[in-house]
Amino acid sequence: MNLPLSSDYIDIHTHGGQSGEGIFVLENLMAHEERVPDDLPEQPCSYGIHPWNLLEENSDLLLNKLKAVTGSINLFAVGECGFDKLRGASPELQRKLFEEQAAIAEVIKKPVVIHCVRGWDELLASHKKLRPKMPWLIHGFRGNKEMAKQLIVKGFYLSFWFDYIIRPESAELIRSVPKNRIFLETDGADIEIRDIYNKVSADLNLPVEELRSVIWQNFTELFNKTAGLTG
Repeated sequence: MNLPLSSDYIDIHTHGGQSGEGIFVLENLMAHEERVPDDLPEQPCSYGIHPWNLLEENSDLLLNKLKAVTGSINLFAVGECGFDKLRGASPELQRKLFEEQAAIAEVIKKPVVIHCVRGWDELLASHKKLRPKMPWLIHGFRGNKEMAKQLIVKGFYLSFWFDYIIRPESAELIRSVPKNRIFLETDGADIEIRDIYNKVSADLNLPVEELRSVIWQNFTELFNKTAGLTG
């Protein structure tokens, strides 16, 4: 199984993506779908229960599906999972299943990939309650500088929402976040990860090859905190 090189473009969260020459992707699989990590043995994956697809009647089934894949060698992270006030299960069920998934991540020593829409108070409350040792990564972040600062102080990593980060107005946010907490993603959209890197490197006044190295170092740090996947 290939791991990223310091010269690679790392796409930390995608759906239906494939690693290729110069590009490393972390493919997100979801428990309500049929595919599991063992179906893609050479492809690094995350796997979790998305709040959109969570119901009272399927929560036990989905949780058992997650537990069944925890031994997969290509499972790099748990998630995406989290909170969404606009769509999905009840707030109580979202919290319960999120915290159960975060607890599994602690046992198997994997990071947690988080989907959060207007659920920051709930997320921070769970973080305070659980006091996780494993790192948590927000995918698709599009909040403001103040929220980013709160999350960074708590030890979160941030991967920015592709559609927001390519806009000119995102430059102020990206400059406010410590470089050692940044990741970039396509989220399965029809956009090139290279184009996202080029935009962010310009915002940071940082050569793109240096940005690639920075994000590779972040990846190494993220996974060396867990199961040492990067060696």
